[in-house]
Amino acid sequence: MKPILIHIHFHHRKTGVTRSIENVLPFFDKNFETYVYGKTIDGTKISTFQFLKLLFSDRKITVHCHRNNEILRMLFFRFLGAKFHLIASRHSATKPSKLTFWLLKKADKVVTLIKSMSDSLGIENTLIAHGVNVHNFSPKQIKHPQILQENIILNTGRIRKAKGQLTLLNAAKALKNHQNWCLVFVGKVDKPAFLVELKAIIKELNIEKQVYFFEETREIIPFYQAAKIFVAPSFSEGFSLVTAEAMACECTVIATKNVGVHDDLIKHQKNGYLFEAGNSEELSIILQKIILGENAHLGKEARIQIQKNWSAEKEATELMKIYQSN
Repeated sequence: MKPILIHIHFHHRKTGVTRSIENVLPFFDKNFETYVYGKTIDGTKISTFQFLKLLFSDRKITVHCHRNNEILRMLFFRFLGAKFHLIASRHSATKPSKLTFWLLKKADKVVTLIKSMSDSLGIENTLIAHGVNVHNFSPKQIKHPQILQENIILNTGRIRKAKGQLTLLNAAKALKNHQNWCLVFVGKVDKPAFLVELKAIIKELNIEKQVYFFEETREIIPFYQAAKIFVAPSFSEGFSLVTAEAMACECTVIATKNVGVHDDLIKHQKNGYLFEAGNSEELSIILQKIILGENAHLGKEARIQIQKNWSAEKEATELMKIYQSN
């Protein structure tokens, strides 16, 4: 009988964390009876009744949590007598709160995503980078039906100041000279006032017909496949899965230096481009050179990097070592 693996997901929406879980789930089925417990996640789901029945059985069980509320719930069940191996992933690059630190210490194993996070956490941990499902996230030349221009510069993820959309907008001022290029944002707006600020800049730059905003969507792959360039202008990232996904879809990626895993993913001018966070002039120069053909499109080189070093299968293999260590 296979051991049981359960990934917990107590979140009201699908996020990058959700996709990171979904990417690796298929690779566990050979060695584990694999389930997801929670909502807004794809996988073999179990009900609360089934979950508790397994948790208080004699089966060998590993539970992998990704958020504080999930760890708290599992510690409560452990207090009631449930026996299981508890894995906790730390997805944020920020310093953990006292509560988060305490919860992570209660886990049997802690997983971190990037070296800086691993080094500064202050708890014994295992560094395992996210991977991309390179079969789903793959290149395909398509045209998005709602976008008039043929050439897309894409940014995906939360729309908030820390993600650097202001930097990107200010760098895109030359778009008005390239009418067949546009800028596309896909993501959830954290604060309406910030969206108002962005739209005011768009109007000031006179590029209103060349900028599009789309709501957060589960159908993100067609956006990557339609884009020529992907820009990740973030000031802070726990990992930056969207950057790896864009590379897998053969976008030419421009990302900030020393943020998340950008410097590990991208070798400047080899498989993408790097610039200083907040430096809109530097970003503008890189963008214009790509648009004018003076800088190469590096999408094919980007995908080779992801296939070789950043696949979901590789991540799953490393995770299984943790799961099987109890």
